[in-house]
Amino acid sequence: MLFMIGMGLGDENDVTAKGDAAIRSSSLVVLEMYTSILGVNTERLAEKYGKEIVIADREMVESEADKILEPAREGNVAFLVVGDVMAATTHTDLALRALDMGIEVRVIHNASIMNAVASCGLQLYNFGQTITVPFWTDKWQPDSFFEKILHNSRGGLHTLCLLDIKVKEPDFQAMARGKRKFLPPRYMTVRQAAAILLEIGKRRREEGVDTTVTTLSGSTLRVCEPTSLAVAVCRIGMATQLITSGTLEQLARSDCGPPLHSLVLVGETHELEDALLARMAIDAEPGKGPRPAPGDAVGELPPPARATLLEPEDIEVWDIPAAGDPRPGGEASIGAAVVGVPAAAAAATSADAASS
Repeated sequence: MLFMIGMGLGDENDVTAKGDAAIRSSSLVVLEMYTSILGVNTERLAEKYGKEIVIADREMVESEADKILEPAREGNVAFLVVGDVMAATTHTDLALRALDMGIEVRVIHNASIMNAVASCGLQLYNFGQTITVPFWTDKWQPDSFFEKILHNSRGGLHTLCLLDIKVKEPDFQAMARGKRKFLPPRYMTVRQAAAILLEIGKRRREEGVDTTVTTLSGSTLRVCEPTSLAVAVCRIGMATQLITSGTLEQLARSDCGPPLHSLVLVGETHELEDALLARMAIDAEPGKGPRPAPGDAVGELPPPARATLLEPEDIEVWDIPAAGDPRPGGEASIGAAVVGVPAAAAAATSADAASS
């Protein structure tokens, strides 16, 4: 049997009782690590269950699935996914392959960003289509998802933006020298996503597109404009969870800490939602800002996580690639209005790239 088990969004303690029993009954335990981040290291997971944890990358799940499925013909295999199993298409494909091989599949659900995003105070039934904001390069700058944002906005709906993850990307320069090497993992930040969305809005307005829309109820929303309201949803479910609201312009110069980050573009709101967003504002008074994280299951509640608004002198224009940019990955900016990572972090990134 193939157990497909959602791990939830925090740590090993978020696994459900059903999931826990399934893992303990399995002779092979595989952890998928390319669509999200587990809040603890795999050693802690292995220690809890007394089993070796096999780490699966995209290549293993999509191209070498037999390594997971063949053992499930004779015994139990636990396939672990951070969040909920069925939130990613690749996992549905794995389930279909198992069924085609005559293997019984049992899905054990858990919390994912798709429902935990309600922690930001916006009502789930007022969300429209979810989009993914991908990293841009100097030669590839997709923006087709903007049409979905417009569609949601016309209906007055919020838009959940999942932010790109790059794990185990090949280093083509090393490959040209005959070496098989991978680039360090990259996780898009709220700051980077906000910068890309602002740039897309700017380009569309230059093309004559009206990014101010009238909703079905007659209210007005500004789409991907500097004053557009958005919510940063970071490390949701972890002890360091951060939820903070602000304009896209503010979030494009924010430091929301380590990954994973998501971003919500706010549609029409009612009074209760407005009150919650105001309390979470990035520039709110101390004690009235982002809500505290839930904390560990058996520990003190940690101090509230807060985002930081960076000053102009602390920011290097770095996020959006420009054509012909010579730096590794082509990570530069298109215009001075687009902001990026802190200068110190940018310098460290440049040094790391130079030494690799």
